[in-house]
Amino acid sequence: MRVIKTDADVAEGAAWLAAHVPEFAEILPEVTPLPLRLRDDGFGQLLSAIMSQQISVAAAASIHARLEAAGLLAEDAVAIASEDELRACGLSRQKIRYAGELARARIDYDALRNAPGEEVVKTLTAVPGIGRWTAEIYAMFSLGHADVFAPNDLALQIAAQHVFGLPDRPKEKELRLLSEDWSPWRSVAARALFAYYRVIKGREGI
Repeated sequence: MRVIKTDADVAEGAAWLAAHVPEFAEILPEVTPLPLRLRDDGFGQLLSAIMSQQISVAAAASIHARLEAAGLLAEDAVAIASEDELRACGLSRQKIRYAGELARARIDYDALRNAPGEEVVKTLTAVPGIGRWTAEIYAMFSLGHADVFAPNDLALQIAAQHVFGLPDRPKEKELRLLSEDWSPWRSVAARALFAYYRVIKGREGI
């Protein structure tokens, strides 16, 4: 299993895509060098993903700051925290449940670093509040998996429609099938499409 650790790894993946997929060869000059985009892994990163669902970046940052001030970012602390303590930090009832479920799941994050992508997705989506999109984004950017893609992402769908000249925005199943041709560098393809989405936004104001 290939793991992305450096900018050189991303550049290698981009070169492979340019050589094997004409559409990427066309857009990559506009968006390279692609960002590494690696994040921390572990409980805190997944807790942050759960907290950020369906709220603004500013609101998520505010909740994170309150949790940090209350000492409620660690797995053990969240596992024993009361609903009132978590609610005081701004979490909704549903997210309080999800945070507790994540803490009590006791995921082996060290083992997850060496697990195949589908095993990572299976492990994480077994926890209430973590969907496939969150699990795939975690595998790509927290674990550095080179060959994972998140076809349910709206930005990736919009970018793929433009890049590949599709008549409509592809749904998850269609984009997942299309992405198979980008293996073994699907997460670099995702970086390229995320970057191209920003280009599209700049041009069209979407």
